[in-house]
Order: sequence, then structure tokens, then C-alpha cells
Amino acid sequence: MGKKNKGSTPNLGRQLIKDRFGHTPRRKVDNDTMLHTTELQDGYDWGRLNLSSVTEESSFQAFLRTAELAGTEFQAEKLNITFVNPKQRVGLLSKTQEQRMHQKHDEHRAQLKIPRRPKWDKETSAEELERAENEAFLNWRRDLALLQEDEEILMTPYEKNLEFWRQLWRVVERSDVVVQIVDARNPLLFRSVDLERYVKEVEPSKMNMILVNKSDLLTAEQRRHWAEYFDSEGIRTAFYSATLVEEELKREAEATRHDSFSEVQQLREAAEEISQSLDKVEDTLDAIERKLKVDKEEKEQQQLPRLPSDKNSSRLLSRLELIEFLRHIYTGPRHTEQHVTIGMVGYPNVGKSSTINSLMTVKKVSVSATPGKTKRFQTLFLDKDILLCDCPGLVMPSFVLTKADMLLNGILPIDQMRDHVPAVNLLCERIPRHVLEDKYGILIAKPLEGEDMERPPHSEELLLAYGYNRGFMTSNGQPDQARSARYVLKDYVNGRLLYAMGPPSVPQTEYHTFPERQRKVIEESQLPSQQQRAMRIDKSTSKELDQQFFSNKPNHAHVKGRTNFPHVRLANDGSLVASTDPAEAAAAKPWRHVKKERREKLRKKFSHLDEH
Repeated sequence: MGKKNKGSTPNLGRQLIKDRFGHTPRRKVDNDTMLHTTELQDGYDWGRLNLSSVTEESSFQAFLRTAELAGTEFQAEKLNITFVNPKQRVGLLSKTQEQRMHQKHDEHRAQLKIPRRPKWDKETSAEELERAENEAFLNWRRDLALLQEDEEILMTPYEKNLEFWRQLWRVVERSDVVVQIVDARNPLLFRSVDLERYVKEVEPSKMNMILVNKSDLLTAEQRRHWAEYFDSEGIRTAFYSATLVEEELKREAEATRHDSFSEVQQLREAAEEISQSLDKVEDTLDAIERKLKVDKEEKEQQQLPRLPSDKNSSRLLSRLELIEFLRHIYTGPRHTEQHVTIGMVGYPNVGKSSTINSLMTVKKVSVSATPGKTKRFQTLFLDKDILLCDCPGLVMPSFVLTKADMLLNGILPIDQMRDHVPAVNLLCERIPRHVLEDKYGILIAKPLEGEDMERPPHSEELLLAYGYNRGFMTSNGQPDQARSARYVLKDYVNGRLLYAMGPPSVPQTEYHTFPERQRKVIEESQLPSQQQRAMRIDKSTSKELDQQFFSNKPNHAHVKGRTNFPHVRLANDGSLVASTDPAEAAAAKPWRHVKKERREKLRKKFSHLDEH
């Protein structure tokens, strides 16, 4: 059978489509122009007064009605446009939200408490005490949960195991001085004011103290600001750096080992001679030592600051100076008459165990950045008259703005984070662009056309540049942003990228200043093309698009996606003219007598799009 004549019977489907979606004649006025709203005779008199009742209207309608009543006119400024990048503040609060949250924190700071141990005496049985502790602990957790739900306040993930709080209670009860070890970059976050109240509730004669660890990251001016602030708070403070002390001890040990290696034989001979003479001198020294000991104690008591009214010093203490400071800071009644007991309390990752190890000069406490490493409190004799009481690392409840803030402060472990974008965005807001570029030797992509050129970089821009520079690439050839984020965040937590929070009495811009740019400014166009493509997920810029569009001017016909019409040419007036050449007419159907092209895989055809 031959083909059906298509023109004989109309196609029903095509007729239905034409009736529904076909071209409709445009309504025009007498001057052959399109109708405007006010010119259309739709039954509404646009010139009469609008007397319809309005009881409800949207915010936009209310704004327009108010502007109309006020006689305000608006004029569009097409050139004054600011493009806001949606990736810039992902997971962060706006300035207004931050101010509102800070107000909530100040209002409810008195409700931020630690669990208290119920009162007990010798007649209280172990079962009754345990039951009372469980009930008090449950009420404490319920109050904090209600505070978070009702006020929508974000808090640190505090310790929820009662056994750890029982260790804290025992440390507070047997300590004469409770030392809170805080991080120098943000002391107020790691300081628990309610713990200081609880220490005074247990025994008013007990003393609170703050040891600002990692103080080598602060300048002398910054330490002075904190010393003045804690003076106004009425609490004794000392500045210390366990890292510096441990490095000094390692250098001294290496130097001693190197010198003693060549003098082993001489020391053995000298030791034999000294052991013989020591027996004779020992009796004489005992008498002299007893006599000098009394004079020495009286002299030290006159020289070293002992009174609680003494002002805090901003000086960075060495190991021996801190030991003397702890020996003479407390003058009240002691828990044990033979020695003063110093309780060491602190968050994980603030350097509590490192501080104890540096004071003991040997590793007595295992070091870990996660809570739960130390299960029970332990006592260590620092000297004959100083007993250290080490408490397990406790995450106490504290107010924070976002989880990104907890990651940057080392409260949450970086290796267990699931979303790196908010934390890196917060880091980019704190650390300026030129500091990041100087520290890592990278060039971060500049803002796009229309954006604020002074805005901080967002996480994608920093991580793409860092990942390409370090060679952290994924399987599809793109920089690995998740891996790069872990390295950058750990540099911030370890102090390589330094940002220190100041006391409330000092403006943050005056407290912490950044160095000027050190490296020469390099334009992005001077980099290799491969690196330029790797620095952006969006490969094409507006300049490149304009250049591609206007570079090639069409000089041939283009009809419904086809451009190869050899039998048709474009005249000077823009019209299409048929060619009279029979050879060109024969080429009008190029698919005849031509072998079909081999099908090419799409991943090869569009491989240029995957270039980085």
C-alpha cells in the first residue's frame, strides 16, 4: 500500500492543538499599537474614584498605599545595584539576629547553672544520697531543656553523665583553690561563673582562680586588657603557656643529653669522690638547712604577693613562677594542713592535661581533645606542700550562637563534623582575605561583577583555592572541599590562624588587629587557565559570555536550528536569495550518498565541560 495522502483528510489531533494553542490575533487600538491597561475597555473606569472597601491587604499593598498617601515618588536607579551572593552567609546569623541572641544570653545568664550536690551528713545513707543526686541532676537537665526550647537558645553540648559531675563535686569539696583553665583566645566562653558561686556555697573560705592557658598567642597589650577585666570581676588570674614550657623542657633535655654523652666517664669518677665527701658534710648541712629554712620562708612571704587585694599581673609566667604563685596564693584554712590542694578544672582541648604535665616535667596525665579520657579525678604531688587534684574534662553549659562557633572553639571535634560550610564561612568572616592568602600562599577568587568587592570570601572560594594549591582533588578532577575544610579549621583551632576575642570593655576592632598584606597582589588573569577554572565552580563569567556571543558574526542563513544551506545565501538587504548554481542545489541535501557518522559517547563529546 502506498502512503496516505496527508492533504485529503485533516488530522484531528493537530486541529485540537491549533484551536487551543494556536496563534491568536493580538488586540490593537486604532494606531496599530499594543493595548495598555488604561486603554483597554474592560468595564472598569480607571478615571473614577476607587471606593471599594479594603479591610485586608498584603504588606506590599500596604507599603504602596502608605507611599501614595504620603505623596512619595519612586525612581528606579538601574546603575545602583548590589548583587548578594546566596553562598556568602550560609549557616550564619545576620547582624540583627546576633544582637537579639546576645540580648537573650544576657537576660537568661543567671539560669545557666551547673548541677549541685544535695546536702548530706554522716547520718545520710548511700542509697538516700544517690537517690537525691539523681533527682537533683534530673531537675537540672529539665530546666536547661526548657530554657533551650522556650527561648530558642543554642547551648554547648554539656556533659550529661552524672558520674563526671560527681568527680567535680569531690574535687571542689577537697580543694582549697579551684583553678579554671581557659583558652586565651576566648576566656569568657570557657569560664563558668556558676562554678565560682558553687565553690563559695560549699565553703566560703575556698578560693577561685583563672589560669589563662595558651597566653603566648596574645600580645602584652591584650593580656593587660584581660588582667584589668578580671580585676574588675574580683578574681585572681595568671597567664601561662604549657606549649612554651614543654618546648623549653625538651630543649634543655636535649642539651643535657648531648653534653652528658661525652662526659659520662668523668661523671662516674667524680661521683665516687663526691659520695665519700658527702657523708662528712651531711651532718653539717642538716644544721645549716634548719637554720636557713625559717629565714627563707619569712623572706618569701614578704616578697611574693599573697593578699587577695593584689592586682593581676599581665606577665607571662614561667613554670617555676607559676609554682611559686600557687604555693603562696592561698592563706585560709586548708583541707589538709601539710599542703595546699589545687583543683584543676577545665573544658577539653583548653590544655588542662598539658598544663599539669608541664608543671610535673613528666607525663603524668594522658592528653586528649575529646571529653571522657580521664574517668576519675587523681591527685599528684607537685611539691611537698602543693597537691594537684586533676578533675576529668567537663563540657559545662554555655551560650553559643551557632554550631560553627563551637567547631571553631574546639568544643566539637572537627573530624566528626557533617557540614563544613557554616564553620568555614564564619572563619572567613573573622580572618581577612589577605591574611588567608599570605598564610597559605594562595589567590582566592575575587567577587563577581555586581557584588561588593570588599566582602569576605565564602567557603567555596577559599576551599577551592586551598584544595587546588595543596593537590586535594576528587575523583572527577575538582578540588576536595571537605578535606580542605578539615585542614583549615584545624589550623584555626591550633592557633595558626589567630583570632582572639576581647573582653566586653574593649571594642573588638581595637583589641585584635591583623597585619598588613605581605605578598604582592596578583591578578586572577595572570594565573594559568587550568588554575583559573579550578578556582570557580561556575566556569563562565559575564565577560567571557559577552566575548563568546559577540566575537562571531553570522554571515549565513539560520532556519530552525540548521545553518548549512549551500543553495541559499544572505543578500545585502538581509533577505534570503536562492542560488542558481546546480552544484549548490545538489548539495542542498547533504545527507544523500554520505555514510552515517559513528555515534560518539557523550562523556567524550562534552569532556571539555569537566575541565578544572
